Amino acid sequence: MFARPDLQSRLILTMSAFIAEVLHLGWEYSHGGVPAHHLLNNPDMPAVSNWWGLLVVPLLVWFLVGRIQRRAATLVQMGSRERFRTLARARFAVALLWAGALALVFTLGHPAVNWIFFGAFAAAVCAGAWRAEYVLGFALGMTFTFGAVLPVLVASTIAACAFTVHLVFGAVLRLARGGRVRGAGLP
Repeated sequence: MFARPDLQSRLILTMSAFIAEVLHLGWEYSHGGVPAHHLLNNPDMPAVSNWWGLLVVPLLVWFLVGRIQRRAATLVQMGSRERFRTLARARFAVALLWAGALALVFTLGHPAVNWIFFGAFAAAVCAGAWRAEYVLGFALGMTFTFGAVLPVLVASTIAACAFTVHLVFGAVLRLARGGRVRGAGLP
């Protein structure tokens, strides 16, 4: 049907995400109505309706799966792509579980919510969680509880902070080495 298998899988994942979001919103609609969530859980802040998930979730999946596929396409060594796909799936699963745990403790009103939330920032720096599979897993893991927009904002903020720390740390290391690339000597 499609010329490229990566395009086909991208479409299938995007459509699956759209269908899952339709089912999620249908369940919410039939169980008291589709809620809206306030930014930072503060009633004084604007509220964002879960209906936005019909647009945000498929676009997020389409964009980030495309990023993951482009990174996989750059690998040329035998077995590299399969190892990358396995690693990307594991990263996605870890982020999904972390976000699911955050959503669960928030729903239960457990005090560990702050530790899990701020722990995500620390773990993101250590794990390199600016990668698309982490952002996708984290955003989707919180979507059922918080709608689609707020998890995307949170996941993007965590990824941006982790990437900024990565860049700053790399610059500091280069400055500590005198601005030279390791192993590059003067002739």
